[in-house]
Amino acid sequence: MSLPIPVPGLIVRYSYLWLNEAREGREDGIKDRPCAIVMALISDDESTDIVVLPITHRKPTDEDDAIEIPQVVKDRLGLDMDRSWIVLSEFNRFTWPGLDLRIIPGHDESSVAYGVLPSRFFYAVRDRFLARHAPAKTSEVKRTE
Repeated sequence: MSLPIPVPGLIVRYSYLWLNEAREGREDGIKDRPCAIVMALISDDESTDIVVLPITHRKPTDEDDAIEIPQVVKDRLGLDMDRSWIVLSEFNRFTWPGLDLRIIPGHDESSVAYGVLPSRFFYAVRDRFLARHAPAKTSEVKRTE
């Protein structure tokens, strides 16, 4: 499989493990979903750790916990017509490419990425995530390799 370069803003299909699933002892996510790469951290050993935020159709109960994706952005990425949010309150971290990237349904075997968020929207997502992360208002789910 030919993989894209894991740049911030790239939307990938990923088996996201929610914090509540991890607390139940699960090691794998129940559902594959689009996720936004918000950071790519290159280590001294040249490996790349990725931080992804899940995309969900579930409207957040607290609007600070997520940011809605404009429909025009969803259309450009080839996502569905339902309203969607990028969750800012938790994230998965894994070493690229890991075992949990998934092929986008209806695409060829080399396709795990939908595309890249527009810069202005990505910076809004990143900045809101970092503002929450700095005072420890986010929860990390570290994935096994």
